[in-house]
Amino acid sequence: MAALQEIKSALFSQCSTSFIHLKHIHARIFRFHLNQNSYLLNMLLKSVFHFNHPDYAASVFNETHEPNIFLYNTMICGLVSNDCFDQAIEFFHSMRCEGLLPNNFTFPFVLKSCSRNRDFGLGAKVHSLVVKVGSDSDVFVKTGLLGFYAKVENLVDARKMFDDIPEKNVVSWTAMMSGYIGVGKFREAVDLFKQSLETGLVPDSYTLVRALSACSHLGDSSAGGWIHKYVVDIGMGRNVFVNTALVDMYVKCGNMEEALSIFDEMPEKDIVTWGAIIQGYAANGLPKEALEIFSQMQKQNLKPDCYVTVGVLSACARLGALELGEQASRMMDMNDFLSNPVMGTALLDMYAKCGKMAFAWEVFKGMKKKDLVIFNAVMSGLAMTGHVKAAFSCFGLVQKCGLNPDGNTFLALLCACTHAGLVNDGRSYFYGMSSFYYLPHTIEHYGSMVDLLARAGLLDEAHRIISTMPLQANAVVWGALLGGCRLHRNTHLAEHVLKKLIELEPWNSGNYVLLSNIYSANQKWDDSENIRSVMNLKGITKVRGYSWIEVNGIVHEFLVGDTSHPMKDKIYLKLVELAKELREVGYVPTTEFVLFDIEEEEKEHFLGCHSEKIALAFGLITLKSDVVIRIVKNLRVCGDCHTAIKLISKITGREIIVRDTNRFHHFIDGACSCRDYW
Repeated sequence: MAALQEIKSALFSQCSTSFIHLKHIHARIFRFHLNQNSYLLNMLLKSVFHFNHPDYAASVFNETHEPNIFLYNTMICGLVSNDCFDQAIEFFHSMRCEGLLPNNFTFPFVLKSCSRNRDFGLGAKVHSLVVKVGSDSDVFVKTGLLGFYAKVENLVDARKMFDDIPEKNVVSWTAMMSGYIGVGKFREAVDLFKQSLETGLVPDSYTLVRALSACSHLGDSSAGGWIHKYVVDIGMGRNVFVNTALVDMYVKCGNMEEALSIFDEMPEKDIVTWGAIIQGYAANGLPKEALEIFSQMQKQNLKPDCYVTVGVLSACARLGALELGEQASRMMDMNDFLSNPVMGTALLDMYAKCGKMAFAWEVFKGMKKKDLVIFNAVMSGLAMTGHVKAAFSCFGLVQKCGLNPDGNTFLALLCACTHAGLVNDGRSYFYGMSSFYYLPHTIEHYGSMVDLLARAGLLDEAHRIISTMPLQANAVVWGALLGGCRLHRNTHLAEHVLKKLIELEPWNSGNYVLLSNIYSANQKWDDSENIRSVMNLKGITKVRGYSWIEVNGIVHEFLVGDTSHPMKDKIYLKLVELAKELREVGYVPTTEFVLFDIEEEEKEHFLGCHSEKIALAFGLITLKSDVVIRIVKNLRVCGDCHTAIKLISKITGREIIVRDTNRFHHFIDGACSCRDYW
């Protein structure tokens, strides 16, 4: 009797010290021949699961001659808590074979295993058993059934269970909300959350996170805002999980100012929080800010996880910040990239958008599993860097691997055709995707086809596609036709296109500027002045031309006529020097391009001070002669700059890569990879 009390006391007071100590207690149970004492064994099993040793627990259980319902329940509960759902179900079947009836404690855990395994058949049988043994009125069992049906996306039965629960607790409400979220019924989830508050329910942090998740998917900052206010009112404003969900919600709604405000005020931030804000800036077109937050994170000696890494690589891809991207990738094991499709795609995309397609290809080759997403990413990279034949070969590999191409696959192929001017191939892919693969044409496919035809000078055919397409043409499609008008100097059609674009994008200054320029060129002075007056009246400001260049891991930003850089004097001296050398080889600045160039860069006297030329001068000053100069621009490179940079590459003997909104321009020895076709 003394030994029994001593072991009980040890299990109560010291089992949490270490698993080794627990094994010593187990040995004493054997020594005193108490290894069939159900009470002690139950305590022992609970302690073993506390240390996350399900295999050891199974060994202890298997030594029991006549296990009772309590031991079975402890095993099933412990296995579920350790995510051993298959084993939990095996013990449930074993219990039934022993002739033991499950009780109200058994059912919730078995149903959770069915939910996680998405085993609808077994879950339905368990439901029948619940009714047979009379447990269908138990609130915890009903909640388990609700959770099961919600998880397997049977919302009709889930809702029946939910409505049948007389006194719903926070778990019941959250399970039903999660069910709606799981099938994409986000508005219903938010409405249900409102109903729960009207009943007087006080939600826990998990419920709030789920409600905010629904708002994130909806992009509903209004609903998210009142939940935010409610969070503050009930004193949950310091909860790291709720705050992270708020950051994510505002990020997904595009409100980075509010997201940053919450982020800055958080007393505690975990790696998920950092990932949310970094990915938010990257996804909302603010790559520099994403990298600044990443720099703050590094100062706190936090190791990035896959989400942070993907956000950073996305930002680096946007800026063409190769060195920073490579630094970030070295913080993770290369196997993480090669075994994780999301991370692998991000690394591949970063290399491709920085113009290092050979490195992107090596990532592709090293991927342990090549799904359609990774194939589409490498094909897009090959297309935009001008490796058209390789992109076509990849399409052959897609078919050879037995993968079914999707709409993104054909977008990559059409992009390749556009950059190479392969009209017949483009037509074949465009019409073949619907006739052979039964894939519908999206607005993006129509835009790509119009772009291909317009660039090739087939403006009438491109216009006919817009007129006959079953979808309403958007600004991207009309913009593609405008690109062809720009390339082939068709001011008559451009005037018609720009009127359409102004209807679709009344806030886009570029369309007004171009139309005004065309009116001026055609001596329609009153019309030109009217357009400028409309811009002033509506307060429409011009989007300025920016270029970025990375030097020693730091991204430098320049705008047209920039004089803010600390090295401005040296930069402009270099520009003067380049202008002299260019004149010596016969270059004369031309303003014919100004008619079809947009924003601040339209003005004649700015031709020599376009942002890409300033960035190039800075790169020539600061980068070693054997280093490739990589520049990213937020607008299309103008014709004058394109001609000048070709000559500069020959004069200086430098390799220069410029990525604009249209494509890559790889300048070597006076020639460009685009062959003057962009």
